[in-house]
This record gives sequence, C-alpha cells and structure tokens, in this order.
Amino acid sequence: MPARELDLTAPTEPGPRAGFNPVAVMLVCVAALCTLGLIAVFSATAYKSSGFFWKQVLGLALGAGAAWVVARLDLEFCRRHVWLIAAAVLGLLLLVAIPGIGKSVNGSRRWLNLGFAGFQVSELAKIGVVFVLAHYLALNQSLMEDLKRGFLLPLGIIGALAGPIMLQPDFGTTALVGAVGVALLFLAGARWRYIFSSLALMAVLFAVAVAHNPNRLTRLTAFLDVEGNKQAGTYQVYQSFLGFAAGGLTGAGLGQGRQQVYFLPEAHTDFIFAVVGEELGLVVTLATVLTFLVFFVCGVLHLRRAPNQFQFLLVAGALLIVALQAIVNLGVVVGRLPTKGMSLPFVSAGMSNLVLMGIIVGLLVNTRRAWLRDDVLPGSRDFR
Repeated sequence: MPARELDLTAPTEPGPRAGFNPVAVMLVCVAALCTLGLIAVFSATAYKSSGFFWKQVLGLALGAGAAWVVARLDLEFCRRHVWLIAAAVLGLLLLVAIPGIGKSVNGSRRWLNLGFAGFQVSELAKIGVVFVLAHYLALNQSLMEDLKRGFLLPLGIIGALAGPIMLQPDFGTTALVGAVGVALLFLAGARWRYIFSSLALMAVLFAVAVAHNPNRLTRLTAFLDVEGNKQAGTYQVYQSFLGFAAGGLTGAGLGQGRQQVYFLPEAHTDFIFAVVGEELGLVVTLATVLTFLVFFVCGVLHLRRAPNQFQFLLVAGALLIVALQAIVNLGVVVGRLPTKGMSLPFVSAGMSNLVLMGIIVGLLVNTRRAWLRDDVLPGSRDFR
C-alpha cells in the first residue's frame, strides 16, 4: 500500500494569511511580461500581417481561461483520476503521429491540427509529467531510498511521456521534461547515486541522438564559434547580437528595429528577446530578466507555505518549467547556449505555450487559495 503523506509545514510556521503575498507579486510579473509580449509581437510582425498580433491576443485569452478553470479545480479530486490524466496526455502525444490529425512543420510532427490553428501537445505533457510525478512521489515518499519504487518506477513515468516527444522529434522539450522530472526526484529525496546515474544516462542518450542528427550536430558545433558560422548554423544568434548592439541603452524605439524586418526570421517566437533588446534597449531587457527573477523568488517563498509533499512538488515542478524555459531561451538569444527552439514564457508568440503558462498561473492561484483554507492548513487530512 502507498505510504501516507506527511505535513511539510512545522506547527510554528505562521499561517498563509500573515504578511507578504508572493502570488500577488507573481501575478503582477505575469501581467508585465504578457504586456511586453503583446507589444513586442505587434512590433516584430507589423510589417507582415496583423494576424500574428491577434493570434497572440487569442493565446492570452485562452491562457487566461485555462488559468481561471485550473484556479478553481479541486486538486485532490484530480489526483483520484491521475492515471486517466496521464493516459489522456500520452494518447494525445500518440495522436500527433497520425497523418491528418497531426500537423508536420519543418519535418517535425508536433502539432494537433485544429483547423484554425495547431496545438503543440508536448506543452501539456510538461505539466502532465509534473502532476503525475508529484502524486506518485508524495504517496511513496517513505520509499524513496528503494531502487524500484523510489527511482525506477518514477523514471519510467518520465520516460513514458518524454519518449513520444523525442520521436516527434523535439529534443529540447524532451530534455526539459527530463530535467524537471529528475529535479522532482531530487526534491522528493531520491538517492544521489540514482540521480547521478540517471543524469549520465540521459547525457549519453542525448549525445547519441544528436550525433545521429546532422542538423542538431551542426547547431551544437556551430555554437562554439558564433561569428565564424554566422552564415550557417548561428545565423539567427549573430543577427540577435547585432540587434542588441543597435539597441544600446535605450533602444531604437518601437517599430524602428530592422533585424526582424530584414535579417532575423521568425523573430516573434524564439528570438523575441532580440526584438526587445533592439527596440527598447538594455534598460528594458534587464528589467525583463529581473521580472523573471522576482517571479521565481516569489515562487520559492510561496513554496514555503506548502502543507504537504504533493502540493510542494506540484508547484516546484511548475516553477521549474517556467524558470528553465526562460533560462534556455535567454541563453540561446545571447549566445550562451546552443540554438534550440524554446519559447520565452509569457512573451513569445505561440498559443500552445501561452495555454501552458495559463495552467501554471492557475495552479499558483489555486494553491494560494487552498492554503488559505482551514482544510489544508497543518494538521489537515492527507490524501490516501
């Protein structure tokens, strides 16, 4: 039988009603980033079509709707159907591979064809892995030192949902899902030697996958010399450098950037931060990075109020998704990481990722409201 969950909050810890409300600050950060995204997407695509801007508006509306729904869900009720949720996510990942249902773009089959738009199912898989792992690890927290129950089974959960993503192929999202999953194993108390062995295995599998994909191997080797490969593998990165340089301290002004018009393809998605740097300058780019930092720090402060292992791991995983996506995107744009298509949370164009961000915001609001209620304060019932 699964072990019973333990309370994480010490009896002496002040209740959530006392003092600072970190989730409120996080919502302000989200509003600021979404506003910046609307402005940047409009400016980056105005010369093409207004359709990109209105898709961004629709994505934000869908994300807000997802946040509203998730904020009102009974998480304990959802836990009773956790394996149905996992099966549904896996089923959607497999549906993408079916011609006519799945939509192929640039050789990758990652989107469900909804007619008016495509939806990237791997975005749901990110939060799906977090939810399933948080549930499983919370129920088995006293067995984390056991090889089978505390490591191999949760690793199998990660692999079951990450495997179809790799086959799409989408190595970046696969790596993100794997990294978040292993981080949750660490937070749940898995043994160090198990974690190090899994990281080594993931590194080997990633190296083999990259070595057998000429396009990704070129991206990785070109990263070592950005300027020398500016006409090939690092073209976009080099153009983003020029955009930051042209922006200077205060920027060229909204709508005055030239990189997205002449040199930087698809600037409204993965390289949206370069548009911000060129048109709004160093001050706004630093303020954007600071906003993400405040969001994450407030998330950690919010975690301190978690009443049980499940909600702690659930919120921690959601925060890691946002933090790692932001780090990878910013690292790529400034040339510190190899090129990988990954959205800048709340800012980049892309309805699928905006829906995911809405779900994460909804979880933050949900847990804040739940932790204010007496039924989940220290000493409350545990889920069995």
